[in-house]
Amino acid sequence: MVFEPVMQSIDRGSQRSVQVLGSETHYWVYGSEKNPLAVLVHGFRGDHHGLELIAQKLSQSFHVVIPDLPGFGVSESIPNAQHSISTYASWLVEFIATLSSPPQVLVGHSFGSIVCTYAAASRPGIAKKLSLINPISEPALEGQQKVVSVLASSYYSVGARLPEKLGFGWLRLAPVTRASSRFMMRTKNPELRDFIDAQHDAHFGSFSSRATVLEAYRASISETAAYYAPAVPMPTQMIVAEDDDLGSLATALAMYTSLNLGRMDVIERVGHLIHYETPQRAATLIKDFVKDAL
Repeated sequence: MVFEPVMQSIDRGSQRSVQVLGSETHYWVYGSEKNPLAVLVHGFRGDHHGLELIAQKLSQSFHVVIPDLPGFGVSESIPNAQHSISTYASWLVEFIATLSSPPQVLVGHSFGSIVCTYAAASRPGIAKKLSLINPISEPALEGQQKVVSVLASSYYSVGARLPEKLGFGWLRLAPVTRASSRFMMRTKNPELRDFIDAQHDAHFGSFSSRATVLEAYRASISETAAYYAPAVPMPTQMIVAEDDDLGSLATALAMYTSLNLGRMDVIERVGHLIHYETPQRAATLIKDFVKDAL
């Protein structure tokens, strides 16, 4: 069976906060602080909840830290800043500097894969190893979902221009969230589908400002992890979905071949929701990668 059953008990971690680049970053910790450190970075419109299932498995061997990206979840937006990839990467570098040591592994999912790759390329000592789940390997406006990307761009632009109350309501429209959720699913298991829908319903509307969402979305469709991959010096793992809507196996393979020290693991049948549909397998692959002599 490829798709994993819904976990009956989820470790919610312990919440902490720290000032980074003039804003309050909230983050959650899992597992013993005596273990090697793993820092996980979530994707666009998500928050730390999206990576909790992976964290739960990793916490058996790692001290796991998951921040809410600036402007998402309960973390504040960065004041007087354009929320571009370079801004998020600078924030990540500074956030990691507040921790006890550089992580043994830095993990980025989707939009987080771009942020982590940029940070790793610009600051080689940020982590010992880099792991990318559903890495963005092709530009959204040139890839297989370019029409959807253009429509989404218009959707976020409208949300930013409307009066505040209407704009927040527009960006949190339940039918849009549900359509996005179902679009990315590959599992047919009713219980797992309901769980994923509930996660998106609960957390996709968690953001601090409409401007931040629009800026982050524009960053997400204009940048790729593949662009920065050749400059990453540390061993890098790509955990790729066989049927990812946001990147083909061909572009993922091209990204893999550009890495200085690379490993690519393909999970069959899944799409862009590895973190929900096969989180334990992803965590096991990350553990194997950290142990790998690569």
